[in-house]
Amino acid sequence: MSDALCSYAALILADAELEISSENLQTLVKAAGASLDNAWSDVFAKALAGKDLKELLFSFAASAPSSGAAASSGAAAASGDAAPAEEEAAAEEEESDDEMGFGLFD
Repeated sequence: MSDALCSYAALILADAELEISSENLQTLVKAAGASLDNAWSDVFAKALAGKDLKELLFSFAASAPSSGAAASSGAAAASGDAAPAEEEAAAEEEESDDEMGFGLFD
């Protein structure tokens, strides 16, 4: 819970373009009616010292990997034979377990 309090307080401070300091974090948390150990506010203040939190968040969002499902569905649509080949491979894998004399629930 303390990490969430510090995170939200840091986001509020960054949005208001105020310094993310231990004192400012504590002030916001107390104004919200919560309490926070000084160690948490110190850790967050030191971790974010000299950094632009908005820039960190935007660069993180911009560098997020794209969905693999969208890429694979596009590839499957491009080659119509891809789906039957995958089904055959799955069926062969199931048969190979049966040939060994044991199954999933044996």
